[in-house]
Amino acid sequence: MKRPQWITLAVAVVLTAALYFFGKTVPAKKTVAAPVEQHSPDDGHDHGAMSIDSILIMAKKQLKPAQAAVLDGLEAAVAKEKVKEEQVHIYHQLAKYWADTARIFEPYAWYTGEGARLENSEKSLTFAARLFLENLQTDGSEQRRQWKALQAKDLFERSLKINPDNDSAKIGLGACYLFGNISSNPLEGIAKIKEVVDRDSTNVYGHLTLVKGSLLSGQYDKAISRLETVTRLQPDNIEAILLLADTFERTGDKKSAIKWYQQCLNLVGEAELKTALQKRIEELKK
Repeated sequence: MKRPQWITLAVAVVLTAALYFFGKTVPAKKTVAAPVEQHSPDDGHDHGAMSIDSILIMAKKQLKPAQAAVLDGLEAAVAKEKVKEEQVHIYHQLAKYWADTARIFEPYAWYTGEGARLENSEKSLTFAARLFLENLQTDGSEQRRQWKALQAKDLFERSLKINPDNDSAKIGLGACYLFGNISSNPLEGIAKIKEVVDRDSTNVYGHLTLVKGSLLSGQYDKAISRLETVTRLQPDNIEAILLLADTFERTGDKKSAIKWYQQCLNLVGEAELKTALQKRIEELKK
């Protein structure tokens, strides 16, 4: 699959709607600087070209000494703790500190994942896996995307061992291959997702994931076909409607783009977004 520049992925219309329509963004968590050294710690996990040791070193360089000291204390505590439940609790504390105080995504997701691996429940594993998967789709660094995809893959696989019938986890696992570039054969990820969608043609999450894959490879006709299926299944699905309008606009079909932007205009409640949608419609009418 020949990939266009990552930032051109049309799904960014939904993930960063404010930026797309009127130039504002919600403050996001920071990420670690890239690149990082290529070595894998001997902790039982496959980290590909990145290591959590390097990630934590780079992340802590962005902190004040007092913040780093708090984290060092928590890391020492979890290393000494022998009781599983207490270890899980400390992992949650570490994750919360990286999320709320340090505001750096990678260590936050990592410790969330480590807590989930130790807890080993379908719910916690799937939650942690989706943290990585959703974030990697908007990450501009190939190296970080691969690392996040490998983390998500491991977590989804653990979840599926607990519940092999979890279709959302199966789709998420396929998406790791599709968006993370962790396989020499991109069709491997598509096949995993299609297995679910072919069996359950009403699975909207599966259709939308395949749509994003089609957009990455520039297969706009396939994306439009699946998006039309989603809008038949869920006429009020704003994500699908926005993607459909944007995809029609990309293909030069202004009439169809206007139709779907108008449909979205009728559904959204935010005044600022309504104004932006109306402006886009007027521009397309020129």
